[in-house]
Amino acid sequence: MSILAYGLNHRTASLDLRERVAFSPEDLDRTLQALTSEVQGIEEAAIISTCNRTEIYCATDASREEDISHWLTDTRPVTLSELKGASYGHWDQDAARHAIRVASGLDSQMMGEPQIMGQFKSAYEVARKTGTVGPELSLLSRMTLRAAKKIRTHTDIGKNPTSVAYAAVSLADQLFSNLNQRRALLLGAGETAALVAEHLRAKNIAEIWVANRTLENAQILAARVGASAIQLSEVPEHLANFDIVIASTGSTIPVVGKGAVEAAILQRKRRPMLMVDIAVPRDIESGVSSLADVYLYTIDDLAKIIEVNKAKRVEAADSAESIVAEGANAYQRERRLQRGQALLKSFRAQADAVRIQEVERTLKNLEKGDNAEELIQQLSKTLTQKLIHPPTAAIRSASAEGRQDLLTYFGELYDLDPALSEDADQTSPIQDQNINSTDA
Repeated sequence: MSILAYGLNHRTASLDLRERVAFSPEDLDRTLQALTSEVQGIEEAAIISTCNRTEIYCATDASREEDISHWLTDTRPVTLSELKGASYGHWDQDAARHAIRVASGLDSQMMGEPQIMGQFKSAYEVARKTGTVGPELSLLSRMTLRAAKKIRTHTDIGKNPTSVAYAAVSLADQLFSNLNQRRALLLGAGETAALVAEHLRAKNIAEIWVANRTLENAQILAARVGASAIQLSEVPEHLANFDIVIASTGSTIPVVGKGAVEAAILQRKRRPMLMVDIAVPRDIESGVSSLADVYLYTIDDLAKIIEVNKAKRVEAADSAESIVAEGANAYQRERRLQRGQALLKSFRAQADAVRIQEVERTLKNLEKGDNAEELIQQLSKTLTQKLIHPPTAAIRSASAEGRQDLLTYFGELYDLDPALSEDADQTSPIQDQNINSTDA
């Protein structure tokens, strides 16, 4: 059984193609059931589908990339030629390496973004509940998340924001130690405001309000993010209630003046206020920066922070790659160990069967009244002879065939000194006799 990671992402496919290949979260369970039942040879499967990527992880008995491509053309509005030019496939240890890079954010469009680890974990949880994850993908997901968490913990890959919305929220998190006790006001109801709201929610902000010129748009966004909505014209009377103000309207003139902020600060009794203006043209009058207890940042300030942070993330990525390699190697080792479990169980069962047989024989002889000490001595000799017979025969065969590699392996396995063994062969006829009698 092999592991395949097949998919396409922001580096290999256009937004249009990614949209057509994407699967909705609501249909993922049915999609997984269809995939495992309709594509022969796929025993296990999980699908990660985000705005940046759609990837299918599967345990399969043969090369199934072409079969998956055909299945996608049957289920999604794409052609084989489009998939051929944009898809990729990684196998086994390379699949584990790729999965670790994905889950840790190293492969994200915004390097180090934090959401992908949760998306990766969620995708496997859906597959597990659907019944399409077995021992192979369970091991892959477990080892992947372990390595990804190590990368997030031991490197700075996710500590430096590289998007305007994320940078704005990170500033707030740095200024206020507990965002779960803070209130935020978002000016504007567009996509940037929505991203800011998502990041604030991820930081457990206590309360969010959305202000927009059109109240209906503010209400729509507020419903999405669990916030309250007001019109922009109401901002001055509510401004003092907020610790954080993040502005991103499409207005051509400032929507918050210096006088309104000055009045709010007086009402707040000099408690600090963070104001982040990411609009162009600016939403907050520049004179606000001169007010005490107000920390005003503009889009240019954030851009400088982002450029510095991009460099830091690239630097962090270099050290993270060593953890990726370490994680992929650990996965491969664990996979080999799992595959050896069946053989190990068989080996133990065989040895145990010999033990039980000889113990039963000895107990019967004890019941007959035979000498206990002699029986114990005979039991130990018989067990020794029977248990060492297979490796003894293998060593003799390797010697006869000149297989020095096997002889060296046996020596290391049993911690043997070949010189001592040669001496023993010359001086211990009893040992030869015991082994010969067993061979017979």
